[in-house]
Amino acid sequence: MFEVDVDKVAFIIAKSREFEAQDAVHGEVGGDELSKDDIQDDGFQESLITSADEDSDDATLDEVKAWIRSINDDEQCQIVALAWVGRGDFTTSEWGEALKIATDEHNDRTAEYLLGMPLLPDYLEEGLSQLGLDKE
Repeated sequence: MFEVDVDKVAFIIAKSREFEAQDAVHGEVGGDELSKDDIQDDGFQESLITSADEDSDDATLDEVKAWIRSINDDEQCQIVALAWVGRGDFTTSEWGEALKIATDEHNDRTAEYLLGMPLLPDYLEEGLSQLGLDKE
């Protein structure tokens, strides 16, 4: 199942919350229900990447982007799948499918994709909870 050190996910959650708090001040936080087709749609993925790129002057965002890029591809894919489970795109029983899609869709823009997700820290926390893992 999930093989990433929970402390790594906790770091992403903490840094994303810092960034999300800055966005909330500017009225930029949102969250839409998405289907499995949405997460595989190239246009949708590009919009998330573009959203994260537009805020690239933020030091917190740059720090967490660099950190996500530094972890191995397998861990990046598992974190994407975890976010999808937390967002409700997949159930825990569909973990294998979520991980396969994340692996198939993986590219060098994973950090931007993740950080372009509105409510990313909530999705990661919920994903951990659904998998019976605790970030504390």
